[in-house]
Amino acid sequence: MDSISIFILFALTIMFFLKMSTFWNRSSQNLPPGPRPLPLIGNLHIIDLQRPFRTMLKLSKQYGPVFSIQMGFQKMVVLTGYETVKEALVNQADAFAERPNVPMFEELARGYGVIFSHGENWKVMRRFTLTTLRDYGMGKRSIEDRIVEECGFLIKTIESYEGKPFETTVIMNAAVANVIVSMLLAKRYEYDDATFLRLLKIVNANIRLAGSPSVQLYNMFPALGFLSGGRKIINQNRQEMHEFITTTFIEHLKVLDENDQRSLIDSFLVRQQEEKNSNINGYFHNDNLKALVANLFAAGMETTSTTLRWGLLLMIKYPDIQRKVQEEIAAVVGTAQPWMEHRTKMPYTDAVIHEVQRFSNIIPTNLPHATTTDVTLKGYFIPKGTHIVPLLSSVLHDESQWEKPHKFYPEHFLNSEGKFVKRDAFMPFSAGRRICAGETLAKMELFLFFTSLLQRFTFQPAPGMSREDLELTAAIGFTTPPKPYKFCALPRS
Repeated sequence: MDSISIFILFALTIMFFLKMSTFWNRSSQNLPPGPRPLPLIGNLHIIDLQRPFRTMLKLSKQYGPVFSIQMGFQKMVVLTGYETVKEALVNQADAFAERPNVPMFEELARGYGVIFSHGENWKVMRRFTLTTLRDYGMGKRSIEDRIVEECGFLIKTIESYEGKPFETTVIMNAAVANVIVSMLLAKRYEYDDATFLRLLKIVNANIRLAGSPSVQLYNMFPALGFLSGGRKIINQNRQEMHEFITTTFIEHLKVLDENDQRSLIDSFLVRQQEEKNSNINGYFHNDNLKALVANLFAAGMETTSTTLRWGLLLMIKYPDIQRKVQEEIAAVVGTAQPWMEHRTKMPYTDAVIHEVQRFSNIIPTNLPHATTTDVTLKGYFIPKGTHIVPLLSSVLHDESQWEKPHKFYPEHFLNSEGKFVKRDAFMPFSAGRRICAGETLAKMELFLFFTSLLQRFTFQPAPGMSREDLELTAAIGFTTPPKPYKFCALPRS
């Protein structure tokens, strides 16, 4: 490291400790406990940067359900266990409703869109998103028809492999992405479309890199961002995605008819024109549009696709469970198309889908939150603006809430009579003000894709691989997808 970099680090360290002395220690009240930080690096020496949630789970056993850690310059409070996370995100929802200023996310979103935006911009964009997604079918029969149609395309693609081994990441991403694309752009892409494949690759790369040690170190030491290769790639990908979105909404503008709006982009552009006509300098500008479409494209694809891939892997790993699901589908639906109306008559299948979500633990650290005001939680004082990690992994695997928290056990969602039961600690979509805006859509997609696939195919390991060889250890990234694996899909008679 050259002398200039050393000087910058030294100066920033001094500034950091001055800031911490006025911000974090300004109160004599009871602050959350935690491991003693070292100068400059904080608690970095004890953190598993590839899977930080594992370190946080261990620390919670030592320091309790509310504790503090320091990642480089970033002080944060970690919340663990169902009761604590619920108290914060649900019972004190407004106090924990912000996002912290995480360098990579700020650089990526620049305060726009819905996932990483702040204050009034977030409220306006979330309200618009929920209303507009409902207008274009979320939770309604129209989008159910669209999902079922996409199930047909996915089934035909899988049939084309004729029982030979294949890997599902690309086609599953494409199938799920097409559902949200139909609402954003009012179109559908073929699975081999070059532009579509490039967009899917960009999203996958950015989500993986966002959880990489390179980007985490940039978040801790932003002055050294020029050393982060991951940050550079994310920004390049962001630019490419935004160029695509810009080209798309320019095309939509050419044929825009406010009396015949066909997509979320159309609805946004109509609102944009209304603001211009009223001379209002509001929120419906191009920067928000690009960020919002990028947010919804990524969020609408990644978690649902990843959950489905976990679901197929777990069915291969546990063939008895796969067989029970298929037997229930046959008894309730037969050879007809599964629809959402069948779900209440299929408690075991519903339980399996829920257990896939719980067990797979897709976003273990949750998206970060921040406090909007000084707040007291479990007797501890947490200052306004504190970076909060509501650890979803600790909720979905809470030993006080689940009989077999570390096992794949669909009976978690079944009573003694075999009927489906809801569980309060089931929070894969988070909770509170920042709960996933697409929860309703995701639940519909998971049920329809999963049942349609299990109805038509039996999934087995690729030749030469035993079920014991199948790894249930997740890959590294901001989300936790299964490691790539090949399997066979055998048509069911």
